[in-house]
Amino acid sequence: MNEQILINITPQETRVAIVQYGTVQELHIERTASRGMVGNVYLGKVVRVLPGMQSAFIDIGLERAAFLHVADLWEHRAFHHSNRNATLAPPPIEKMVFEGQSLIVQVIKDPLGTKGARLSTQISIAGRMLVHLPQDPHIGISQRIEDEAERELLRNKLQAVLPAEEKGGFIIRTHAEDSSDADLASDVEYLRLRWKEMLTLARTKPAPTLLYQDLSLAQRVVRDLSSEETNGVLVDSHENLQALLDFAQTYAKQVVAKLQVFSGERPLFELYNVEDELQKALGPRVDLKSGGYLIIDQTEALTTVDVNTGGFTGARNFDETIFKTNLEAAQATARQLRLRNLGGIIIIDFIDMDNEGHREAVLTELKKTLARDRTRTTINGFSNLGLVEMTRKRTRESLSHILCEPCPACAGKGQVKTARTVCYEIMREIIRESRQFNPKEFRILAAPAVIDLFLEEEAQYLGMLEEFVGKPITLQVDNLFVQENYDIILT
Repeated sequence: MNEQILINITPQETRVAIVQYGTVQELHIERTASRGMVGNVYLGKVVRVLPGMQSAFIDIGLERAAFLHVADLWEHRAFHHSNRNATLAPPPIEKMVFEGQSLIVQVIKDPLGTKGARLSTQISIAGRMLVHLPQDPHIGISQRIEDEAERELLRNKLQAVLPAEEKGGFIIRTHAEDSSDADLASDVEYLRLRWKEMLTLARTKPAPTLLYQDLSLAQRVVRDLSSEETNGVLVDSHENLQALLDFAQTYAKQVVAKLQVFSGERPLFELYNVEDELQKALGPRVDLKSGGYLIIDQTEALTTVDVNTGGFTGARNFDETIFKTNLEAAQATARQLRLRNLGGIIIIDFIDMDNEGHREAVLTELKKTLARDRTRTTINGFSNLGLVEMTRKRTRESLSHILCEPCPACAGKGQVKTARTVCYEIMREIIRESRQFNPKEFRILAAPAVIDLFLEEEAQYLGMLEEFVGKPITLQVDNLFVQENYDIILT
């Protein structure tokens, strides 16, 4: 497959595009501001132990000391686990931690306001398919993998690839469901290496020091997304290329030869048309080459895809026109799900087809295109209403959730009340308030379109209202108000 991975890195944001046969198939975006510190591992120094609160303050090199509670001590949890049926109480924190002590700790909650970060001494390192628990010698499996036979199979597969000397434990993630033995072995090797590096750093560096940080998007792409089908991984700066080469040399040797710098005059994403695709992926309409189009509507509960013929009438007969539009729509829908990273329940409303063979062909085309998707999908076929019901696993935030926020004018509804509707609401509100209060006048503050309507078409009714309440009504434009917002001031 002709696949290229494009990586655009700036200090505040990393963007990655996966391009297959010249078309953008996937977009990944990570912002420095939203990365947070959860998952970071530090060698910290105990600065204060508080027996009364059964907690300690740890210096991990931040402005404020971080907080460690006795319940988050690995020894405390291990004691509970081994004495589950006994009445023995675990030792207090002052017996396990002392001032000046160096501790390997992991951030489990980001600093917030005046509170420092919350820590744990139970370390967990996330890989692609596994989570490594170096201090806890057992194999766990994600609760989302419900099938008992599948759970047993995965446990046996993992135990078969674990080195004999491994004393730590692993949790099998849902990503591991379709993994090969080689995939699992590679993840085990990577996670063991990271832990070994942390221990080496902890022995050689003074506290406080950062031992481990979750991988950046660019590093995850190099480790997880580059495959045998990838021709090249283009990075748009020499400095970032060198950092990724150093990372790949240790953790993903097979990618080293594919990493290249892009030094063209035009920006990388512009040259490959990624910027245009990104803008289109935020809109509801997707135009098809044939003249048809899709309307994609993403809601909290599900995503709907509506297929329309538009101006496409190129085939010999109407059935053929519908069939060709639906075939193209199947390919485009599968691509848009990847591009926008839409997950959960997805309903596709293809144009009605009477021909059973046409329906099967459209379904086959959809399945074939979705087979290239790294994220697990299930398709239920056509329902009695002619809709295709499917699910796509939620792996991360959708593109629109990362880049957009609800519109302040409509609060995410996608529409606002008309100026006339708002006018009538205001007049009803004045009648209600005139029965409760006795002001000298009512002053209406509203958006320009609403005030214009009061001064023109609704002026007669406003005059009648003024007469009815027996008080003067004045108007004032507020340019900061959106159309639905208004205020009635009683003076």
